Amino acid sequence: MTRRLSVVIPVLNEAPRLRRLLPKLRRHLWDQDEIIVVDGASTDDTVSVAEEGADKVLHCDRGRARQMNFGAERACGDLLWFLHADSGLRREQPAALRYLPEGPLWGRFDVRLKGHHPLFPIIGGAMNLRSRWTGIATGDQGIFVDRLMFLDVGGFPLQPLMEDVALSACLRRHGKPLCLRPRMVVDSRRWQQHGVLRTVLLMWRLRWRYWRGADPAELHRIYYRDHFRDQGDGEAAPEREGGRDPG
Repeated sequence: MTRRLSVVIPVLNEAPRLRRLLPKLRRHLWDQDEIIVVDGASTDDTVSVAEEGADKVLHCDRGRARQMNFGAERACGDLLWFLHADSGLRREQPAALRYLPEGPLWGRFDVRLKGHHPLFPIIGGAMNLRSRWTGIATGDQGIFVDRLMFLDVGGFPLQPLMEDVALSACLRRHGKPLCLRPRMVVDSRRWQQHGVLRTVLLMWRLRWRYWRGADPAELHRIYYRDHFRDQGDGEAAPEREGGRDPG
């Protein structure tokens, strides 16, 4: 018996990226699958783009964890697959999910960074190895989870950063993640815009402070302060994305 997929995509002002993702995703899904886009009050053409390419377009208050939970609660598939609007995927990823065994399970995909910087293969490989060793997945890795299992653990904790890490910690108590090898392509713009080493060091610092018990809201402020102060954007970036994954 094949799995029915519900793909949940939280968005906020992501029209250009969503316009690229949805047709490609649709080509790789079966008729029984569904695409759910959850908008957090976008002010661009995100909603109209979503209405053209998604099966369900939902609206709720801004916040990636909240949006993903809202979509999951209204999903019909037995396997949830959480994607970002800038996710790079191929047909191998949906195909790998199609025949997973029934019952409670969860996991993520290996990744590679888009671009030609010599450090990108090292960073991507380190993300994959770290995830295998720790049993922790990030949103860039395309987290998938049995729907009943997801609802049983209460979904994503409502925090502005590290919600994927927190969910992984909850799911890990029920079993190790499946680490699937078809590689998703991660948008590398944060490394390119803010410097590769600077971004890696910031991610490590945030993760270390999170595991030491720091407030995710404070880490969220640090992430955007350090990433965007040189551009004069202040706190404008969270209005677009709601936070990226510290990889």
